[in-house]
Amino acid sequence: MARTARNVLGGELEECSRDPLTGFYRDGCCTTGPEDRGSHTICAVVTAEFLEHQRSVGNDLVTPMPEWRFPGLAPGDRWCVVAARWLEAHQAGCAAPVVLAATHERTLDVVPLQLLQAYAADIPDDPSSLL
Repeated sequence: MARTARNVLGGELEECSRDPLTGFYRDGCCTTGPEDRGSHTICAVVTAEFLEHQRSVGNDLVTPMPEWRFPGLAPGDRWCVVAARWLEAHQAGCAAPVVLAATHERTLDVVPLQLLQAYAADIPDDPSSLL
């Protein structure tokens, strides 16, 4: 039996977005596997500043690319982003907010939980888990 995907808080991984349909596997979740070499595991609520930063480092998240089933993003969209790229944006001062419940636990291989919590866009049922 397959193990249920977990989020960075230790709970069951929640959906990130169906509109636009996100995820490496385009299943609405930031699930990952061996094919996902970039680790698209952070559910981010993209901002104009984050999108501009990504474009400036060669990662255009605004222009639609139908061949990759990529609709192009606008500020406010939720999207599963590459953990290392999110960390790069944080280091540049323009990281996007993070939906912790929809961010895959594998993110913790790249980004510390405390840093993710500083950008939390969601508050879990048990807020003490944010401490």
